[in-house]
Amino acid sequence: MREIRARIKSVKSTQQITKAMKMVSVAKLRRAQSGTGSMRLFAERCRAVMAQLPAEAVQEPLLTPRHPAENICYVLFVGNRGLCGPYNQAVLRFLQELLAAEERCAHVVVVGRWGRDVMEAEDLPVCETFAGFGDVPSMEDARQLAGWLKERYLSGAADEVHLVYQHYQSALQQTPVSLQLLPARAEQDGTGAEEGPYLFEPSAEEVLRSVVELYVGSAVFSALQDARVAEQAARMTAMTAATDATEELIGRLSLELNRARQAAITTEISEIVGGANALKNGEGHSSN
Repeated sequence: MREIRARIKSVKSTQQITKAMKMVSVAKLRRAQSGTGSMRLFAERCRAVMAQLPAEAVQEPLLTPRHPAENICYVLFVGNRGLCGPYNQAVLRFLQELLAAEERCAHVVVVGRWGRDVMEAEDLPVCETFAGFGDVPSMEDARQLAGWLKERYLSGAADEVHLVYQHYQSALQQTPVSLQLLPARAEQDGTGAEEGPYLFEPSAEEVLRSVVELYVGSAVFSALQDARVAEQAARMTAMTAATDATEELIGRLSLELNRARQAAITTEISEIVGGANALKNGEGHSSN
């Protein structure tokens, strides 16, 4: 019974931790969700404007596909820590499938602190790691990452840049996706390509340069936000399941403790009855 009580105490301590982590994840999820929709919509509107700009107006490097595209950069967004169910492993497996199907030279940029040892064990071609971003990303984080990716693309070190992250669909479902960031695709998702006409001032060339810059930054920020929202949702779900599991385990241990207590009481009663009978039998022999 002492061992069972000690285990119940240990499980209750774990339960308090999982409940606290669940509450923290709920708060971070709500905070991260606040700007996700608006940033995604902003990126879509940028694509809509780019679709209306004449392609021959300017040779924008960030829009022009390269033939052949030999060096592919995959930007992998993982969490800053574990304890979020299959979130990190699922997006890592998705990237491994992309790399296995890739016939061109590919390298990986990791965004997030999770799994450095895991990355080394998987032998991924990691060329850079951004581990300083917080659980609630800022626009400054997006600018830093977007600037590094643009510099790598313009220098020729990467001919294509793809963002690989977990897309938040609901609190119970996150789906790994791959989004081509560079060269930017004006008609991507078919959003707003038919809208217009627009009047461009001071010129279509100037507008195109500005819009492309805005699009790259907003697309990176949207992916950062989406990945963080999905991470917090996965952690909330995992901690809810862990809390329910501890509750179930405490119930089983309590039942086991009650059975052990009843067995101990039964044993004590049997010993008392046996002792009483022995005394009674001894007195009877003495009288004889």
